[in-house]
Amino acid sequence: MTETTHMQTPPTGDGAGPRSPEFRLAANALRGLRQDLFHDAFAYRPLLRMRVDGPLTRRLPGPLREYAAWTPHAVISAAAVITLLMAAVDNSGTAALLGPLAVLPILLTMLRPIAAFWLSMAATPVSQVFGSSLDGYPWLPASFACHLTVLTVVAIRTKPRTAACMWAVTAVYAFVADVILGPVYYYGDDTAPMLVLSALVMLVVAVWHTRREARQEVTAQQTVTAHERSKRTLLEERSTIARELHDVVAHHMSVVAIQAEAAPYRVENPPPELERAFATIRENAVAALTELRRVLGVVRAEDYEAPDAPQPTLADLDGLLANVRGTGLSVRKTVTGAVRELPQGVELSAYRIVQEALSNTLRHAPGASAQVEIGYVLGGLGLRVVNDPPPAGTLLKPSPGAGHGITGMRERVSMLNGEMTAGATDEGGYEVAVYLPVPSASEGDA
Repeated sequence: MTETTHMQTPPTGDGAGPRSPEFRLAANALRGLRQDLFHDAFAYRPLLRMRVDGPLTRRLPGPLREYAAWTPHAVISAAAVITLLMAAVDNSGTAALLGPLAVLPILLTMLRPIAAFWLSMAATPVSQVFGSSLDGYPWLPASFACHLTVLTVVAIRTKPRTAACMWAVTAVYAFVADVILGPVYYYGDDTAPMLVLSALVMLVVAVWHTRREARQEVTAQQTVTAHERSKRTLLEERSTIARELHDVVAHHMSVVAIQAEAAPYRVENPPPELERAFATIRENAVAALTELRRVLGVVRAEDYEAPDAPQPTLADLDGLLANVRGTGLSVRKTVTGAVRELPQGVELSAYRIVQEALSNTLRHAPGASAQVEIGYVLGGLGLRVVNDPPPAGTLLKPSPGAGHGITGMRERVSMLNGEMTAGATDEGGYEVAVYLPVPSASEGDA
């Protein structure tokens, strides 16, 4: 016994079947026409003033630059005046009617561009009825200039698809007018000039739109790239700081673990509670040290090697200044306040900040002199690195650098809840001022 499976196929004539490519193309064209020329056709879209930050307008004086912002409005108004003169010359008897019909659509492009196109289309047959029949068909000279101006302005203010729809509507009107009354007005037929000139204008405007959009896209991509580069630089600096502080924190945690393990042996007959407390301290210190090494292993670069020597402190600053002087930079050091030992993280950050500030001086102001000021103040440490402008006539050229220096310094200061200012001095040099708060012993115990 066999079973027969019956499959039902949906009918293709009720709209459920697939559409042909031609049908879809026509449907998309009609949908675009409706969206561009009928949807919100009378929407209020005032023409904005022109930007005055271009290479030419930037050189104009202040008052002239303000007037230059109205250049698009002035150009459109001038085109309207020219069209009005054409209507007055060619149709002296009906200039009172044909003049406004040729001027109003052009002026309306500054407020309602799509409505201006439809007004120009409606004014064209009206002008033809009241104008001279031998002046041109289906556009009188003034109507010809008006419609071409409207097409140009609206195409600039809208997108290329809207310009294509306007040109198509214009071509349909010209075709219908030629078919109905073409033989009567064959002498003045100007359909071909209108369609050719408007097509060239639409092409030029489309190319302009494409170039502007490409330029905007490139600018946006450059902005995103610069933002991503800044984020990557910030992450690299934080990774560097984390790797450097790893040795400092690991050293302290190791000391805590060793002292907690040895503490019970320093007391004769320690109570069990004390032994358990020290054992717990040691276990927590070892666990914290293990987690620290595991987390820092994620941010280590593949080619990173742990330093053999301990991390530098302010006590090693004289050696750094000696190396800098060996490169030809004249640098002076001034220390104020009572010198005291600071937390190792503060000492390391202060050393790196001074090192980076002097490196920036070598890169950006070769041949200049610098001064390093260290102030031990109550509740913190103050740093100031300032350099003079490079001497005139120096043969050394500044190098651009990678731009990581200021970012790294700010990250170190932010990590310690400090404050930092960096900027040019009145004399033409550069100054970096930093304050790093250091809690007192009583605050640390609390």
